[in-house]
Amino acid sequence: KPAASGKQGNVLPLWGNEKTMNLNPMILTNILSSPYFKVQLYELKTYHEVVDEIYFKVTHVEPWEKGSRKTAGQTGMCGGVRGVGTGGIVSTAFCLLYKLFTLKLTRKQVMGLITHTDSPYIRALGFMYIRYTQPPTDLWDWFESFLDDEEDLDVKAGGGCVMTIGEMLRSFLTKLEWFSTLFPRIPVPVQKTIDQQIKSRPRKIKKDGKEGMEEIDRHAERRRSRSPRRSISPRRSPRRSRSRSHHREGHGSSSFDRELERERERQRLEREAKEREKERRRSRSTDRTLEWRRSRSRDRYRSRSRSRDRKGDRRDRDREREKENERSRKKERDYDKERGSEREKDRSRERSKERKSKGDTEERRHKDEKDEKKHRDDRRDSKKERKHSRSRSRERKHRSRSRSKNTSKRSRSRSKEKSSKHKNETKE
Repeated sequence: KPAASGKQGNVLPLWGNEKTMNLNPMILTNILSSPYFKVQLYELKTYHEVVDEIYFKVTHVEPWEKGSRKTAGQTGMCGGVRGVGTGGIVSTAFCLLYKLFTLKLTRKQVMGLITHTDSPYIRALGFMYIRYTQPPTDLWDWFESFLDDEEDLDVKAGGGCVMTIGEMLRSFLTKLEWFSTLFPRIPVPVQKTIDQQIKSRPRKIKKDGKEGMEEIDRHAERRRSRSPRRSISPRRSPRRSRSRSHHREGHGSSSFDRELERERERQRLEREAKEREKERRRSRSTDRTLEWRRSRSRDRYRSRSRSRDRKGDRRDRDREREKENERSRKKERDYDKERGSEREKDRSRERSKERKSKGDTEERRHKDEKDEKKHRDDRRDSKKERKHSRSRSRERKHRSRSRSKNTSKRSRSRSKEKSSKHKNETKE
């Protein structure tokens, strides 16, 4: 059993974010908004009901359903590994995984999940619960005893990626990516110790029914091909009893053998049906070859007659094409003539317009010159009149001055005469 960490006893500690279970935010939002989680899983209240739901509904452990998510041509932060930028239909496996997280499982319940005997998908969800919620230092203690488990399961949506429980746990411990999402990051020193322990640990390999112990280097060990193959795990029957797993341990092997025999019988019947179909196809192919040869001879005869007809048709077509070309040439010539006449008319109109415009400009220029001459003559006449008026005013002033001088002289002479008369009179 894994070593107890954190709280002792049956209580299982949680590592990281206790609300999101360390899930990708996009996956978590799709889970919380899915009607399957909100309606159907809401009615399940106990651990055993959820386990039964996993048995009947889970067929893969990929986070998204097949064909619901398009990541072609995306790079960077929108790539398919990180799960950012594009959503889809979230899988029932991850909805049930988060439902287990909401139940707050105990250590005993988690051990019951990873040691379940009915379905490998119940065990896979138990190991995935441990990978998301347990501290990285405790992962090796949880996974060590199951690294050589040979039970097969198909982990990809739609099938095509069959691996064992041991291979899945090794990828959980050594790789960060899981299809289109990421696991919680393991610290570097813890990751180094895990890698060293995986290298130094001997791996069990079955040979002819006997188990042998071999030391295999991690880098040199052979990778399994991921081609689609059928799992030999027992088919699930809808009449499964809902009792606990430790009550089924006594009669679980017999039911497994029966289901295995049924699976082998079904595969044998499928092979026989395929062989019959191949024989039918072969017989049909021989009949088809004979019919093809006959039809080919008929086609040759028909093709010869058709070739003759085609030659006559080609000649007629060539003549018609030549006639059409002549017609098109005539139309082009007529069109060019019309265009030339229109261009000449346009040119004559432009010339007449230019002449009119030149005549208007000359008339305007003559008018302007006449106006300027009139203006000059008016200015000259005004100047002459001003000069004549000035000369008249000067003559008038001169005359007035001369008159004033004469009057002054006369008055002086008269005053002298009067003064002389007065003097004489006084003398007398």
